[in-house]
Amino acid sequence: MPKLYPADLFSMCADLPAKRVCARDLRAPHGVSAARLAESVVAALIDEVTLSPKPGLVDLRGSGAHRDLSWSLMCTSATALQPAFEAMARAGLSILDDRRLRETIGALGREGEARMFDATGGINTHRGAIWALGLLVTAAAQDLDRLSAADVASRAGALARLPDRHAPATTGNKGEAARRTYQVGGACGQAQAAFPHVIDVALPELARSRCAGDTETAARLNALLAIMASLDDTCVLARGGRDALRTLQHGARDTLERGGAGSPEGRRALKALDRRLLDLHVSPGGAADLLAAALFLDRLAGLDAEHPAEHPSSEND
Repeated sequence: MPKLYPADLFSMCADLPAKRVCARDLRAPHGVSAARLAESVVAALIDEVTLSPKPGLVDLRGSGAHRDLSWSLMCTSATALQPAFEAMARAGLSILDDRRLRETIGALGREGEARMFDATGGINTHRGAIWALGLLVTAAAQDLDRLSAADVASRAGALARLPDRHAPATTGNKGEAARRTYQVGGACGQAQAAFPHVIDVALPELARSRCAGDTETAARLNALLAIMASLDDTCVLARGGRDALRTLQHGARDTLERGGAGSPEGRRALKALDRRLLDLHVSPGGAADLLAAALFLDRLAGLDAEHPAEHPSSEND
């Protein structure tokens, strides 16, 4: 079957908002553009990898349980993905038919993955994030008057549940194999369920920790721990099986019960969990992707407050 979408699909989508092809553009708040949304995605990815100390994960201290990743490589990858996320946002602004939109962003995601591998020398840095954040940035662009976390996640879930006729039947990824072996939802299940670990777990913990007076770093670490405490992380399952997943979940719950990253006892428990994961050579990459998704939606709330809905000026008509 010939490829449905040409290699220059990014540039094709870049032209769409200027053509005023979609009524959604006429309702868009000033200042919230596809470019601004993509910048927010990249900022969330960089915030996630910079957050330290994260158990088993790449951060400013080092490579965690990985041998081929580093903080600088993850930042390079995130930056390289900005055109892909902007193209997805432009598609969300301009394509009214949801099935066509789903297939368009699927193609854009695969193009973005190729760019990621070009930027990283063939290393998988953000495959899961392309899926999750690609859906969310598209969903945000679909209705810029409704940028609440719940609204965006709901629209993203609806897109994720639609079929993509052009997606490969199987990817051969370790996470996909773990999902089938252990009968868990994985990244696909999270998206199709409208990101419950983001909406019902990470964001409430982020808000709770902030209200409790924790630093922003501690609040974000606690949000990550809350995800880890209950997520069936396929990255962990792929590397260490059920035993490693139980170690992760128990350690994350224990850390939170001891006061989380904002308390001395909680910080000691966090360091102990980090040592256990390094010993097991497992890294909770699925939880990291969902934290990045939570940080993106948290940023959207700021954009929504900063740019309330207005009517565009006549020069844009």
